[in-house]
Amino acid sequence: MPKDSQGLLVPGIVSPRRTVPHHIPRPEYVDRAEPNEPDGTGDFYSPEELERVRAASQIAADCLEYLEQFVVPGVTTDRLDELAHNFLIERDAYPSTLGYRGFMKSCCTSLNECICHGIPDSTVLESGDILNIDVTAYFNGMHGDTNRMYAVGTIDTESQQLIDVAHEAMMRGIRAAKPGREVNVIGRVIEKYAGRFGYESVRDYTGHGVGRAFHSGLIIPHYDTDRFTDVIEPGMVFTVEPMLVTGSQDWRSWDDGWTIVTKDGSRCAQFEHTIYIGEDGPEILTLPASQRNG
Repeated sequence: MPKDSQGLLVPGIVSPRRTVPHHIPRPEYVDRAEPNEPDGTGDFYSPEELERVRAASQIAADCLEYLEQFVVPGVTTDRLDELAHNFLIERDAYPSTLGYRGFMKSCCTSLNECICHGIPDSTVLESGDILNIDVTAYFNGMHGDTNRMYAVGTIDTESQQLIDVAHEAMMRGIRAAKPGREVNVIGRVIEKYAGRFGYESVRDYTGHGVGRAFHSGLIIPHYDTDRFTDVIEPGMVFTVEPMLVTGSQDWRSWDDGWTIVTKDGSRCAQFEHTIYIGEDGPEILTLPASQRNG
């Protein structure tokens, strides 16, 4: 994603697919046209399964924390993908995005006006950019999915506010995920908070059930709707991952079939956690080591 004369993203050069050692188990969908999703196994997890989802989630979270030191002006998004790839395979985890529906990289890098699914390439980060990195680790038969924003160098006040509000919107959505409520309460809380700042919450991309499957079929909205009436119950695992934009949420897709950018070039910020619903409410599984231990 280099930039054109107006400062908007254009596709860069994508490097060859990275390899994964043969001893690391692959998800069922790797290099198949269609994954087995939903796989029919549901969104509820036993205590033993939860520990496996927790382990995968912590690897993904630690990867994002590790990458922070490298998100600086002058680095390419492809280099960040290489670092993420190596981090995961060194822990015997498979990068869940690699080979998923033809996606050829080990993480997503969504820069500035990119809403989601940006493909790492030769784009060089510049001071003032904002970047989302989305990492999912497949480990011991489970996926753990998380993403976060990074400020590249010095960013403007508006971009920092967008990042801060996106994070708080996610956290408010997570706190609303109490047993007995419908999943649409999450979106209601998120959109109401985002609207205070004049931001739109992107409707066409949602949270999802995750664990045994990368995407289980459960939909978690990030906007106010009467649809999506699944009841939140103890034992469930899913993601909350709102995407907020400073302008219009109208989007267009690049020819690569993955990269989604705002039509008006406005910036987007997103955060994501995988959460588990306990008897007393939600537990965040994708906290990085610095937050788990302190």
